[in-house]
Amino acid sequence: MISQEKIKSLYETELKPQLADMEKMRKFVKRWRRLAIGSGIVAILFLSNCSSAVEIIGGIVFIAGAIYGGIKAYGTYTKYKKQFKNEVVRKVIYLINPAYEYSPDKHINSSDYNKAGIFKQKAERYSGDDLIIGKIDKTPFKFSEFKTEYKTTSTDSDGNRETKWHTIFRGLFFLADFNKNIEGQTFVFPEKDRKLTNLFGKEKAESKHYGELVKLENPEFEEIFSVYGSSQQEARYILTPVLMEAMVNIYKTYGLTMYFSFKGANVFCAIPFNRNLFEPNIKKSGVNYSDVEEMYVLFSLIETIVNELNLNTRIWTKD
Repeated sequence: MISQEKIKSLYETELKPQLADMEKMRKFVKRWRRLAIGSGIVAILFLSNCSSAVEIIGGIVFIAGAIYGGIKAYGTYTKYKKQFKNEVVRKVIYLINPAYEYSPDKHINSSDYNKAGIFKQKAERYSGDDLIIGKIDKTPFKFSEFKTEYKTTSTDSDGNRETKWHTIFRGLFFLADFNKNIEGQTFVFPEKDRKLTNLFGKEKAESKHYGELVKLENPEFEEIFSVYGSSQQEARYILTPVLMEAMVNIYKTYGLTMYFSFKGANVFCAIPFNRNLFEPNIKKSGVNYSDVEEMYVLFSLIETIVNELNLNTRIWTKD
């Protein structure tokens, strides 16, 4: 992993001037978006009290203004986002490792997500972007932003049907070659989730889906994580003392909620986020090192996971 000083140098010499050039686009989007929102509000005020033809016409005019402003803002934002990813995100990725493959418009396959089995609720809609594929030492990996949803349909007393979409997962989804074929499945989840499950009396449902609760000989690990698996023996074989210590260190370093799944020949990791991770923020100046620094921290997290897990996978390598 390259040093943070090199990222800072890249920002000062290349990214900062590039972002400054793109700042006009950001301000343009912000201005048209405000106009669209303002016109929409005024249109509602006009049409909610439409007692005269003038008010109706005024409402229609402001609706047209809102639509026009929205189209202008969306079109420019699409160009701005594409330029940001190609000229900023891509440069950061290639500085970290020029061999990484970056596809801004692609994401993890739904089959990889489903294979992990981390979330019980069946997904009915998948979306995402910013797919990165690479290799660290002997470990191939890939990750992307990813979102899964399911839908519910209800009917009111008048017979009107309403469909709603609900988020199952939104965040960073990662998988790597674990270099060992696993017969069953082992899950490592936040301990706080198990406590919440116990509070609502859903322990049996959890065990039916994830397997039995596995108790391990590492008190610090068990304060942070809970383990479920189809085989107590295999779970202990996978979660060696070194690997448990590595997972504790990752948690202490980043403080993020993480869900792990060991299945087949892979380790999967789902890290929830409630925001877009590799996209420009319209609300504040794009000439901002903190956004680039956050990207660096995310890549550092991925490399840390791979390197820490590699302490054990090297023992099991198939080569």
